[in-house]
Amino acid sequence: MIGSYGECTAASVVSKPMAFTPSKDYKRQAREQKKLEKRMAREDAKAEKLEAQQAADEAAELEAIENEKKAEEARIEAEFEAELKAEEDAKKSA
Repeated sequence: MIGSYGECTAASVVSKPMAFTPSKDYKRQAREQKKLEKRMAREDAKAEKLEAQQAADEAAELEAIENEKKAEEARIEAEFEAELKAEEDAKKSA
């Protein structure tokens, strides 16, 4: 109880606890969770972008290989045609 002259006694402190205020820890946890989710989303986006880039690189590589094969086939075909024409010309001359 409050003694004379407005002094607090030990009994007044024990009988009347301080007002309870909830911790603001939950706000910090929510903030950290939000940051974590944003970071995870960024990392997922980077991973997807990297996968897409790798797939595009592989497709370009396969296309380049296919183009090289076609060019080689065209070169062989042209050589064959040239040899065939040379043989026909040789037969005509003879």
